[in-house]
Amino acid sequence: MKRADRWLQQWRIAKALPFLTPGARVLDIGCGEGELLRQVARLADGSIGVDPTLSHTAHRGAFRLVRGVFPDDVPPDGGPFDAITMLAVLEHLPEAGHESLAAGAHRLLKPNGRVIITVPAPAVDHILTVLKTLRIIDGMSLEEHHGYDVNATGRIFAPPRFALEVRRRFQLGLNNLFVFRREA
Repeated sequence: MKRADRWLQQWRIAKALPFLTPGARVLDIGCGEGELLRQVARLADGSIGVDPTLSHTAHRGAFRLVRGVFPDDVPPDGGPFDAITMLAVLEHLPEAGHESLAAGAHRLLKPNGRVIITVPAPAVDHILTVLKTLRIIDGMSLEEHHGYDVNATGRIFAPPRFALEVRRRFQLGLNNLFVFRREA
């Protein structure tokens, strides 16, 4: 990962961290190498990161990283979680998997738990392609981007399962933060 990739990743993590209370049990979907989990203050034991690009499952103190996809590969002892994070993940997932994603998040979250999501605007795909061509970024899995409609996020995590708490733009308006609360 190039310096610019890490800078963009850290910016997304900085937007998510205020919604992760100290001592939270967190499930990070699309966790990469677990950078977000490393940064949560006093992360609770049993926290998990899941990502299909991991080479193997590994334990890292209070959390473990699991090779696989959500929700199918979350270990049977996983959950319930205080929060589920998906930073720069939805734009990689096909629409056919959205219902499974929302149902799995609802099932694995504690009542009033949060789903914290960042998702770029569709214009970002073109910008990232240019930056990758110029070798400024590695552009992780750009080939999987499919022009995700940011407004679909509210439909995926809709009532009665979830309630929207926060929606705001960042990164010069090119990225979006969503925070949903699981309804009881």
